[in-house]
Amino acid sequence: MYFPCPPSGLFDGPRHLFPVRVYFEDTDLSGVVYHANYLRWFERARSDMLRLLGIDQRAAHEAGEGAYAVTDMDLRYLRPARLDDDVVVHSHVAELSPATCRIVQRAFRHETLLCDAKVRVAFVSPNGRPLRQPREWVAAFQTLLSDPLGPQTA
Repeated sequence: MYFPCPPSGLFDGPRHLFPVRVYFEDTDLSGVVYHANYLRWFERARSDMLRLLGIDQRAAHEAGEGAYAVTDMDLRYLRPARLDDDVVVHSHVAELSPATCRIVQRAFRHETLLCDAKVRVAFVSPNGRPLRQPREWVAAFQTLLSDPLGPQTA
């Protein structure tokens, strides 16, 4: 599926779609995307999804309220992305608790699934102790709480 998309991505129902182009710097000697770059793309997609939801992570951090930390990530690499590929990262909220959120992310080249990740983030205090997420943030996540890709992503 190809579509014009703003740099921060956009929401398609409960899914956030984030475009990425594969540049030379993303690839290894063989022209295949280096595995760690998927982590960067997924992080950028999550950050922009939160930004579009109105969640200001920087302000919370600077105010000493806390920040999100990745506590668990499960990745599966299925197909390689290559130089000049157009990739779209699909992200959706799969689970929500008072202190954590699980986000499922999948990188596609058109209809081909390249990599998927199940990520758990926890809201933590500046000293690293778990905290309840701000109420407004939980409410924003609840608007996205669904599993649009079916039970195989849970």
